[in-house]
Amino acid sequence: MQLSSKTKIGVIGLGYVGLPLAVEFGKHREVVGFDISRTRIASLAEGYDSTLEVSAAELAEAKGLTFTNAADELRDCTIFIATVPTPIDEYKRPDLTALYSASETIGSVLKKGDIVVYESTVYPGATEEECVPVLERVSGLKYNADFFVGYSPERINPGDKTHRVSTIRKVTSGSTPEIADIVDLLYGEIITAGTHKASSIRVAEAAKVIENTQRDVNIALINELSIIFNRMSIDTQAVLEAAGTKWNFLPFRPGLVGGHCIGVDPYYLTHKAQAIGYHPEVILAGRRVNDNMGIYVASQLVKALTRRGIAMNRVRVLVLGFAFKENCPDLRNTRVIDIVSELEQYDMHVDVHDPWVGAEDARAEYGLSLIEDPKLNAYDAIVLAVAHKELAQMGVEAVRAYGKKSHVLYDLKYVFPADASDIRL
Repeated sequence: MQLSSKTKIGVIGLGYVGLPLAVEFGKHREVVGFDISRTRIASLAEGYDSTLEVSAAELAEAKGLTFTNAADELRDCTIFIATVPTPIDEYKRPDLTALYSASETIGSVLKKGDIVVYESTVYPGATEEECVPVLERVSGLKYNADFFVGYSPERINPGDKTHRVSTIRKVTSGSTPEIADIVDLLYGEIITAGTHKASSIRVAEAAKVIENTQRDVNIALINELSIIFNRMSIDTQAVLEAAGTKWNFLPFRPGLVGGHCIGVDPYYLTHKAQAIGYHPEVILAGRRVNDNMGIYVASQLVKALTRRGIAMNRVRVLVLGFAFKENCPDLRNTRVIDIVSELEQYDMHVDVHDPWVGAEDARAEYGLSLIEDPKLNAYDAIVLAVAHKELAQMGVEAVRAYGKKSHVLYDLKYVFPADASDIRL
């Protein structure tokens, strides 16, 4: 296969990863953006991206991009890029349901000479062991004879307006040396930061899954240190600032670890490790620490309220922020829900306010009703859980105004100075 200006691309999955990618390619060539959600397709056709990753102006700039939820409209494409979610299930096992479905969709329109590139995070080997058999079964074609495969892991950072898809260096790979060159050349059209051609698909898969595993383990270490320092009445932030004066000290901070990457990807690697007979000690230990931070935060708040002599059965708590990270409406795998659930176990009344998250999304995903306007002088405790710019800009006095005369302010994100809050991680 040769890459030409007439090569048409199909992007399957138009979420946080797929849409920015489709838009960038749509500035250079014909692209069909496919998503199973009719609502999503309709809003994008009208120039609105509910994830807030792409502006109306950027959508309009992608002249070659069209949107559809009909698989037949992908038939003219010769390169397909799958960018669907790969979450974990309730038992923390990889859930490849969306990836299988995307592979079936692609397989139904796959032709001889076509290339299928996967961007979804998986464990090493999954592309060829799990996805390729689906493509072969549905299409009736033979892998590396009739069609070919590549893997180029996504590196999207939701809410980040500085590190965009085109300005983040891209890892590429292909199922044959020739296909690897074509995939690398294709992404080179839109990635101004450059590309790195991995030696195999498995290497590219492994590179992706360890990027976030490394961050997860480092954050777990800092979270554990914060627990230790709290018991010693030492301010963690002050310790990190002092240690940070050494040139090679890594600038990690304690906090909740959620989202669709850091809190998920390590389980893909540990799943594969256990499947080949190795029990990963360090990675799983880090996961246990980070998965339990919501419970720890709730326990710290309960202790602080008890010291104030506030009866637990009458406590009203305001949680500010519900998204998994600041300045972003993404609530996938948000660990703020752990704090809410744990506090409710103490029969506390918990209100949650987030200026970024849609009320319908929170209700659909977690059965949680967000409040739009928290009342003043109404809460025994306030938890600043997400550092949205709107919340930070309010200032500590405005945030404390939500509390009763005697209340506790827990600044989870170090938004305010140490002496301005009652508890910090």
